[in-house]
Amino acid sequence: MDKTRFTGSFTQQEPIPEAGIAAAMEVLQHGRLHRYNLQGDEAGETALLEEEFAAFTGAKYALAVASGGYAMGCALRALEVQPGDKVLSNGFTLAPVPGAIASLGAEPVFVETTDSLTIDLPDLAEKAATSGARVLLLSHMRGHICDMDALMEICDRAGLAVVEDCAHTMGAAWKNVPSGRHGVFGCYSAQTYKHINSGEGGVLISDDAELMARAIIQSGSYMLYGRHRAAPPAEVFERVKYVTPNISGRMDNLRAAILRPQLADLPAQVARWNALYRRVEDGLRNTPGLRIIERDARARIVGSSIQFLLPGKSPEVIQSVIAACLDRGVELKWFGADQPAGFTSRYDSWQYAPRQTLPKTDRVLAVLMDMRLPLTFKETDCDQIAAIIRDEVRAVA
Repeated sequence: MDKTRFTGSFTQQEPIPEAGIAAAMEVLQHGRLHRYNLQGDEAGETALLEEEFAAFTGAKYALAVASGGYAMGCALRALEVQPGDKVLSNGFTLAPVPGAIASLGAEPVFVETTDSLTIDLPDLAEKAATSGARVLLLSHMRGHICDMDALMEICDRAGLAVVEDCAHTMGAAWKNVPSGRHGVFGCYSAQTYKHINSGEGGVLISDDAELMARAIIQSGSYMLYGRHRAAPPAEVFERVKYVTPNISGRMDNLRAAILRPQLADLPAQVARWNALYRRVEDGLRNTPGLRIIERDARARIVGSSIQFLLPGKSPEVIQSVIAACLDRGVELKWFGADQPAGFTSRYDSWQYAPRQTLPKTDRVLAVLMDMRLPLTFKETDCDQIAAIIRDEVRAVA
């Protein structure tokens, strides 16, 4: 009997909202794409996005930049991370996270990963006490949020500044505190596959006036920082403007115009993502040979992707499951392959970092499956996708 095949796309995003298209056209028609190219009392799309993003997260200050990776590097520079400094980060993350550390000449020190895909807190406590690091670049990888109360207790005790990589948690929360609000900086991405889409783009938030003033100067404000609407007062810039390098990475008004309506729509989009996520999760639950990664009830998630484990399966069996699912139109990514593929590189392939051994992380990544859930999917699509995965995993159980 012929097997059913899914015919949708795992990489197709929804169209930009009509309001975003109209705002972008207005920017294109007046030609003032640069964020500081304003007329009269015009605020500019980028400054308005920052103001709205600060309000969305509850932060005092926000800065829109060229990418999420730039946001992380900017945060680390504002914290005065120096060449040779050790910076703690997750063993399970994507390459821009250690890349932001390495871009400063600093040294990533990786922390183990739990079966829940979060940072291992006992290993963090040990490395915080012994590594000499003074910053943790915390990745909420694939939207999995650890016990942030316990993490902050460890970091506060060790004197670690926390920078949160929220590329996968824009709109998420821990115990109703928005993701990005626990650390000194929260860094977000607006890359195409994230929760708001301008192709590329990023935002960082902070409540620390001096750190944000440094970040704004770094981003390329020159002496035009007074045109920001979600920024510290002018006297703070007076303390840092001559000693902070310009490492230009501004967002432009065109991308900000595209993003502002999407930010306004984000709560509704989160609800849609979570409905898709729960539909796939329910469809996969109780499949022999497959383990669902249970989410902590204290976290409010954004289910824009789903992960599950195939415990006890050999690499050859996992590759056969991936191939069988792909043959039926379902694209699974695997973090256990010997060589990086697509976005799925891992800590032992980042050879610019000192060689490290993470046996817990290795065990988890060896059997970890990853799948996007774009909002172009319908819930009935999720039923079909889950049924295909379930069939193919059962075939090798």
